[in-house]
Amino acid sequence: MMGYLWIGMIILVLDQMTKLMAIRRLMEIGSLPIISNFFHLTYVENRGAAFGILQNQKVFFVIMTLSIVVGMLFYLYKNKDLPKPMKLGFSLIIAGAIGNLTDRLRLGYVVDFFDFRIFPVFNIADMSVVFGAILVSYVILKSDYFD
Repeated sequence: MMGYLWIGMIILVLDQMTKLMAIRRLMEIGSLPIISNFFHLTYVENRGAAFGILQNQKVFFVIMTLSIVVGMLFYLYKNKDLPKPMKLGFSLIIAGAIGNLTDRLRLGYVVDFFDFRIFPVFNIADMSVVFGAILVSYVILKSDYFD
C-alpha cells in the first residue's frame, strides 16, 4: 500500500505546485489561451463543489472531505488484500480530496485553472479524484473480488 500512498503524495505536491503557479501567473491576467477557443489556462476561485454547486459551504466541505478521507484510509487499513487498481483508485481519490481541502483551509476556495471551454474549469486534484473513482468503479463492476 505504501507505493500507492507515494503516488498520492506526488499528485498532491503537483496539485499544490500548479495551483501556486496559477495564483502567481494567472490571477492578474485571468486567462491565457494555449489553443485559442479550445484550451486556456484560466484562473478561477471555486467556492463550491463540482460545477460550482453549493457555493460558500466551506465548513460542510471540510467536514465531508475529512470524513471521507478518514473512512477511505480506515477501509484500506482493514482490507489489505484489495485489488491493486482499487488501492490505486483510493489513493488518487484521497490525494485529490486532500489537495482541494488544503486550498479550502488555506485560501477559503479551490483554485482551478484548466479550461477546455466546453467543460467547467478544473485542476489536478479534480482529475485525480475522477481517475480514482473510475478505477474503483471498474473494480467494483468487473471484479469477482466482491462476490
